[in-house]
Amino acid sequence: MPGTKASGRPGGNPDFGTKYGWKTEREEPLTESLSLRVTASMKSELQHLENWQELVREAIRLKLSLHSSSQFPSSTSPTSQQAGSSKSIKS
Repeated sequence: MPGTKASGRPGGNPDFGTKYGWKTEREEPLTESLSLRVTASMKSELQHLENWQELVREAIRLKLSLHSSSQFPSSTSPTSQQAGSSKSIKS
């Protein structure tokens, strides 16, 4: 008689989820995925770099920190401020 759904595959490794689990030394584990489109030349150039995934993560982290510490509030973009300053003044 085959095992039940809770017992797993007959003959399977009972230590699979505990003994061989993935552990990280990062402050915050990488649990999410992000997908974006780049040119073929950018992808090729990136993939030839050593540890390119960490380089991309660091570039995103840097850009996010610059954006959050910028002079503009998060709800106001620079383009919307420029559009408001272009109103004509009537004399």
